[in-house]
Amino acid sequence: MSTDSPGRTGPVSAARRRDVIDALRRGAVPESGLDLLATGLDRFEAALDAELDAVSSGASVFKAVRGEYGSGKTFFTRWLGERAKRRNFAVAEIQISETETPLHKLETVYRRLTERLTTPGFPPSALRPVADAWFYALEEDALAEGASEEELPGEVERLMTARLTEVSRHAPSFATALRGYRTALTAGDEPAAAAVMAWLGGQPHVAAAARRAAGVRGDLDHFGALGFVQGLLTVLRDSGHAGLLVVLDEVETLQRVRSDARDKALNALRQLIDEVHSGRFPGLYLLITGTPAFYEGPQGVQRLAPLAQRLATDFTTDPRFDNPRAVQLRLPGFTLDSLTGLGLTIRDLYAAGAQDPARVRKVADDAYVAELAKAVGGALGGRVGVAPRLFLKKLVSDVLDRIDQFDDFEPRQHYALTVNTTELNEVERNAATAHSADDVELELP
Repeated sequence: MSTDSPGRTGPVSAARRRDVIDALRRGAVPESGLDLLATGLDRFEAALDAELDAVSSGASVFKAVRGEYGSGKTFFTRWLGERAKRRNFAVAEIQISETETPLHKLETVYRRLTERLTTPGFPPSALRPVADAWFYALEEDALAEGASEEELPGEVERLMTARLTEVSRHAPSFATALRGYRTALTAGDEPAAAAVMAWLGGQPHVAAAARRAAGVRGDLDHFGALGFVQGLLTVLRDSGHAGLLVVLDEVETLQRVRSDARDKALNALRQLIDEVHSGRFPGLYLLITGTPAFYEGPQGVQRLAPLAQRLATDFTTDPRFDNPRAVQLRLPGFTLDSLTGLGLTIRDLYAAGAQDPARVRKVADDAYVAELAKAVGGALGGRVGVAPRLFLKKLVSDVLDRIDQFDDFEPRQHYALTVNTTELNEVERNAATAHSADDVELELP
């Protein structure tokens, strides 16, 4: 089985290829391997890599991504997350929603951050492994400075106090909880250690006995959350990580909440931007995503003038000349040509692991892939920009899998594209419904 993928991607392991193909077969955005599918994102690479490098050197960056539904915002953020992890960043992707994660409640945002925290070596939640790595690094530093085994606990405490001095000014309970966690570990009290770590992650309703033993009180509140982010950044840096990428996805949901909650959320976003730019969070790359309506409409950013000023970006020029260093990035979405190009990339990636690669490329030739892209776009009312998920799902599960398994399968002869409303997400369903109230069946030539 070949391990070569098409074009710029270079060698690809069988497992990595399989994970990407399996995700597309399910109609999902792959969790990894997104560089294999990053059609059209190369124009952002230099600017984003420079920003990641700056963050790893102690700077902080805020970035906003705008794009219509289906334009690839989730794909973009996960692609950036992969690039960050290759630089040894920790990453957390948070879905903003009125019920689960309201933006104006920063304590909840912080809790979701720790729940979704991942590193190159650990899946979510990586908070406890990161803390353990930090204490190990402190021990190594103390030993390197000549501390004996008997002196080690005291030297670790001294180093911990010194490195959390700035954080303690804003969130003294963060440092206190870390000490309580280490004390519980040293005493072999795993339940207490787990409870203190849960409290450190912003979880509510931690047992009062564990909080008392650690020397902390109550639950994390809105005002303490930013201090805890500072503490987390310190721990990440000292445990060997280059920084932290935090993605606040689907921020446009703020437009649908009550006006008072919306105003609080917009102000919280303005506060976050100002804190990032003030240098309070060295090592943080904060990214938000939203639709153009969120950035430009009366129920979004424009509702708060100071926020609109901070996010203002000129998009009046040809998208070819968009500035990737600007505070906002515009994802133009797919055209029929770019959708076809993505399909060809997937076809070649699939063929590299197929039983008969030459047959896959011959039967699903370039012309057929273009025909399928056009047909799926037509089934969605001609809105090619919202078609990538469904197109790739159909291409992999309905066409390429059959070519690979059945020697006599010919898609032009044996396959008719059928799009049923039950398999569509909300955006796709709206596009299809606008086109036709019924299921759509299209015969491909």
